[in-house]
Amino acid sequence: MSNERKYCAFISYSHKDEKWASWLHRALETYRVPKYLVGTKTAFGEVPKRLGKVFRDRDELPSSQNLGEELTQALADSACLVVICSPNAAKSQWTNEEILAYKRLGREKHIFSLIVGGEPYASANPDTADQECFPPALRFLLDADGNLSEQMSEPIAADARPQGDGKQNAKLKLISGMLRVGFDALKQREQQRRQRRLLAITSAALAGMVFATGLATFAVLQRNEAREQAEIARETRDFLVGLFEVSDPSEARGNSITARELLDAGAERIEDELSGQPAIQATLMETIGTVYTSLGLYPPATTMLESSLERKQQIYATQNMEIAGTLDRYGEVLTLDARYDKAEESFRQALEISINEAGEASVATAGIKKRLADLMYRTGDYEEAGRLFQEALAVQRQVSGRESPDVANALNGLAMNFYQQGDYAQAIQLLKEAVALWAAIEPGPHPDRAEAMNNLGLVLRRASRYGEAEKLYRQALEMKRILLGEAHPELALGLNNLAVVLRNQRKNEEAETLYRQAIAMQRTLLGDQHPDVALGLNNIAFVYSENGDLQAALAAARESLDIFRRALGEEHAAVARGMANLALFETQSLNYPAAEELARQSVVIRQKIHGDDHVDVASSKTVLAYVLIDTARADEGLALASEARRIYEATLPANHWFIAAAMNAEGAAYVQRREYIEAEKLLLQSRDVLSNDPRALPMLVTDNARRLAGLYEAWDKPTLAAKYVSQ
Repeated sequence: MSNERKYCAFISYSHKDEKWASWLHRALETYRVPKYLVGTKTAFGEVPKRLGKVFRDRDELPSSQNLGEELTQALADSACLVVICSPNAAKSQWTNEEILAYKRLGREKHIFSLIVGGEPYASANPDTADQECFPPALRFLLDADGNLSEQMSEPIAADARPQGDGKQNAKLKLISGMLRVGFDALKQREQQRRQRRLLAITSAALAGMVFATGLATFAVLQRNEAREQAEIARETRDFLVGLFEVSDPSEARGNSITARELLDAGAERIEDELSGQPAIQATLMETIGTVYTSLGLYPPATTMLESSLERKQQIYATQNMEIAGTLDRYGEVLTLDARYDKAEESFRQALEISINEAGEASVATAGIKKRLADLMYRTGDYEEAGRLFQEALAVQRQVSGRESPDVANALNGLAMNFYQQGDYAQAIQLLKEAVALWAAIEPGPHPDRAEAMNNLGLVLRRASRYGEAEKLYRQALEMKRILLGEAHPELALGLNNLAVVLRNQRKNEEAETLYRQAIAMQRTLLGDQHPDVALGLNNIAFVYSENGDLQAALAAARESLDIFRRALGEEHAAVARGMANLALFETQSLNYPAAEELARQSVVIRQKIHGDDHVDVASSKTVLAYVLIDTARADEGLALASEARRIYEATLPANHWFIAAAMNAEGAAYVQRREYIEAEKLLLQSRDVLSNDPRALPMLVTDNARRLAGLYEAWDKPTLAAKYVSQ
């Protein structure tokens, strides 16, 4: 790369892609070139220690027909041009002008592209033209006069999309092109760095577990048993050192071994090299299974923990805390993998052993209760979950003190249990306490701190405090990226949650992008039948509907409900929600028999779970009311809508759009009953809220206008009817 120019790169981008530009600017300027490459001669000159300064215009360009002296000079002073490619960039006049200007300097071979959205060459098909990500100046070559020709170009592009190279590899591809060095050389250096960090963290954690086990055992066993445990600890340590020590480049394949490969290799070696030492095998299998779990690799984690448990049950004549600990970890990974029946069985076995061996008021027993409570919460048994959370919290406060991770996590779990029962105020209070505790305990990124922030965002969103929720979601998501990397089930949930609150604020374009990323990640990591996939499909269905693609909405909602049913059974809150949402879309498509059946089932399930006065029950009744009114059963529909409004008004803030949705249904029923004065009052009151609240479903705003037009036509007021017909 030439060191003579003022800037190593000029970043050309649409200001709608500001976040990508900011990330790339920082990534390029802070990148350190591997030492062994520095000074290497390339077609662009010597490889420098650093890339150097990057030019990025932070202001929108003026409405003139040229780039201006500053930008023109910056282009001339830049060793290369990096174009951030997206549908926004493809439509940007000034991004196109910057590319043209740089090409006219004779530097077409110094232009690099970073794809962040859309599709290359999508403009060739009129049906997909709006997805084009390359600006015209990038797609076509210049002619002899310096104007765009009709001859297609082949831009040098790195693809930062999840389905492409991914963010990290795309960055390295760009830099390898700018330096004119091989991608593999940079990738190897990055993997070495990651591996050193992984080995330091993992080896320390594993050594700590082994040391703690040996120390605790030494204190309670006879001398000969203690020596045996010390030997187990030594053998375990030696095995781990052998597994994680990478000194022979030929054995280590250039030090490019990944975390998954290390764990897989360890799992194989345990079976082969330690076949006559079941105690050491059990310890290592549990440890590797726990690390698999933390990486979101649930199937291999399950296999390792099952093998560990099998060996421990063969070793020990009676049930003890060693077995309880493995059962506890086994239940945890089964919960994460949505195998709830088997998880409950494992937790309850662990709990029984822990109560007998350690006592009801022990930290170990409280921890198992907390994790069993989390399982009960996931399966919809909120009463049992609440009892277990309360018991765990009482013990942890007494034993660990008020400011401990155990207390913060128990508060988090108890809060979410209150949330599911509709007590948002109590949930917010407990979650704020949990978030504050985590800030005091661990000021930096921590998985449990991110979870507490995420959950507080969730409850605030349901309380219609969208700005606060979005801020918390973004903070939690950034923590998860730092902690978990770019592909993890928890990261996918964070993307989904942020998308939900963005859709609530009518930011549908960004929401759809995040939903798609989350669903793709979940399908890859968890398989197609996991409840997390169903959740993402349920949510993206509303985006499809709001974008006018009802068939896509129906397909997504049906697949979502099917997954929920198979994973969770018929009587689960998520199944009831999926039924109510699908009923909405079936109503839109005029499939009233299917809509009615779904809505009625949803009401029954939600009443069974929550009782009669829960917001979710009111939501299902509102959906059913619309179906009945649209099929000429006004009296029954009116009764349901009125009951739903009563529940909403007792639970939600005044003028909440849920209340307006119920009022809209009531007004529609009064139109059918020819009680036009009451109908007008309710429909106009409803319209005032629905049309002015960006959080209200667009389908309801449209429905309200249709109902008003129908009212005035029936009332023989054509002028007023015409006002709403076009809406």
